[in-house]
Amino acid sequence: MTNKENLNLPKITKVHKPFELKSKFTPMGDQPTAIETLIKGLNAKKKHQTLLGATGTGKTFTMANIIQNQQKPTLILAHNKTLAAQLCTEFQEFFPDNAVSYFVSYYDYYQPEAYMPASDTYIEKEATINDEINRHRHAATYNLLTRDDVIIISSVSCIYGLGSVEDYEALAIELKVGEEIVRNDLLKQFSEIQYTRVASDFKPGMFHVMGDSVEVYPPAEEHAYRIEFFGDEIEGITAIDPFTGEILGSYDSVVIFPAKHAVTQKDKIKEAVEAIKVDLKERVKWYQEEGRVVEAERIQTRTEYDIEMLLETGYANGIENYTRYLSGEMAGMPPSTLLDFFPKDYLMFIDESHITIPQIGAMHNGNLSRKNTLVDHGFRLPSAHDNRPLKFEEFESKVNQAIYVSATPGKYEYAHCDREKDFAQQVIRPTGLLDPIISIRPSEIEKWDEKLHTISQSEANNQIEDLNIEISKRIKLDEKVLVTTATKKMAEKLSAYFDEIGIRSKYLHSEIENMERIETIQALRLGELDVIVGVNLLREGLDIPEVSMIAILDADKRGFLRSRDALLQIIGRAARNSKGIAIMYADVMTPAMEEAIDETNRRRSIQEAYNEKHGITPTTIKKHVKALNIEKKERKTKISKSKKDNLKEWIRELEAKLELSIQNLEFEKAADLKDEIEMLKGELQ
Repeated sequence: MTNKENLNLPKITKVHKPFELKSKFTPMGDQPTAIETLIKGLNAKKKHQTLLGATGTGKTFTMANIIQNQQKPTLILAHNKTLAAQLCTEFQEFFPDNAVSYFVSYYDYYQPEAYMPASDTYIEKEATINDEINRHRHAATYNLLTRDDVIIISSVSCIYGLGSVEDYEALAIELKVGEEIVRNDLLKQFSEIQYTRVASDFKPGMFHVMGDSVEVYPPAEEHAYRIEFFGDEIEGITAIDPFTGEILGSYDSVVIFPAKHAVTQKDKIKEAVEAIKVDLKERVKWYQEEGRVVEAERIQTRTEYDIEMLLETGYANGIENYTRYLSGEMAGMPPSTLLDFFPKDYLMFIDESHITIPQIGAMHNGNLSRKNTLVDHGFRLPSAHDNRPLKFEEFESKVNQAIYVSATPGKYEYAHCDREKDFAQQVIRPTGLLDPIISIRPSEIEKWDEKLHTISQSEANNQIEDLNIEISKRIKLDEKVLVTTATKKMAEKLSAYFDEIGIRSKYLHSEIENMERIETIQALRLGELDVIVGVNLLREGLDIPEVSMIAILDADKRGFLRSRDALLQIIGRAARNSKGIAIMYADVMTPAMEEAIDETNRRRSIQEAYNEKHGITPTTIKKHVKALNIEKKERKTKISKSKKDNLKEWIRELEAKLELSIQNLEFEKAADLKDEIEMLKGELQ
């Protein structure tokens, strides 16, 4: 019998609430047809459908309408954190009264455990966890287990092992006012589900005791809970600001989920340890028979230490490498992931599917090679292989019904969806905006080919000089520009050159931290930058209506970055502005260029015909620059809605906290508070 059963705690009650889409807009253009087609397919139990949607046609709004119609928990997959954060912000606006959560990798820095035999170098796992993203991950699983109206926006990190759903749910504690519970038993239960008892420096995943009160800070919440006892009876439950102790509200009951996803019950730990010992003995024997004494000693020492930690604390660094022992699964079975937290009839959208699906397929093999080396040299038992992302076929088996969303569907979508029956086309923009005009210009004047261009020759003698002229025109009109290059080095050099000649510019590529990428995009939209220079990450999912021009340098280069689909995605970035133009700098017409131009012109002709029929004048999208604060490292203080409506009062409260932080010598926290105060003062002005 578990401690939870001894406490006689009730089963968790799930909240039932309908999805309610709130928007001043109604479906327009070809959105109604796309929505109707996809809903009809879902009702017919089709597993695979595709939304072929051009950039800026309101694919997100179409998805939101389908979610409201189907009333099912929904997973939306994106291929990077930036796009996921943007989608999460949009869906939070569409469904303000429902649970919209964000689930991406919570590492700001991650160095996986590895061994390099050639130099006999062992690299220990090293990671810096972003507490704010960790909170969102816990909020996602908390919401899935406590309510029905849940939308999770996730990167492909959702296919990595997360820990047993059954244990995570079974170890949750539901507390009710008036219930009799021995306080010391409750404290013990908190410890067993990985909460740390502290006297000060109260943070998520911790609890402390203050007289007749116990305060616990769940990692899924921005606030802590104060549980007040009268003897062994819970007298009151209140939400409190963990920093000031201010009471934010009262509750009749609360559910406290484990502080970590990888937790398990004590009886399972004992069973797991016995199984680990058996496999350890066999592995040591195998090394000894092979004459590999060093590896035998290494695996025995490391594993025995982990066993001791599991028995003492219920946790160990690297506990994920013992997943199958704790779950009771056989070797090779798929790990438990976020997908297992969803009910069986859930709905899935895969955004930018032509990128996201191949990314899912690539995850498993990249992990396998590193694990093979660790296992072979005695750093891990073979069970470490079960700490892995899902194989693609395992991922497919967990999909109930999926809608692939892309302007350029890939081979997978075409292989699983009938072009005539399972595709919904959406190329008309509610704003009347057209796909951009495409202008083709030479890289060098002496290579000018009259067959390639459709506009007059400029005075420039190369693509950079011509680009300077075009950017200067946009700056005078307070419009923005994106420039795509073929290499990272070119992006960096071009950005530096722009700065030298007075064009405010920053570069973006895959080595730039996610938070910095978001801030750079915001800076462009706020008018602090004129140009962003990037490589391929500019292609996907960037919603920047202020951009009126896209410049594609070396458009005639061969390869993935200049394929037909890649060019279409790049061109689409200029489709949210009524003056949109895409300039291709090229000296030859490649097949990829020709196909991209033909498809753009096809869509443009459909859009022009629709506008003419309905008397629509294209209008640039006006979109509020809303801070993407999903991934901010500082923890925002939760205060009542009335205070949020009063900026002056909010600032005064933060200034009081700033003064307290300085007195406590918490200078890092003070710096964060100071930045937040300055931001709010800017809004007030």
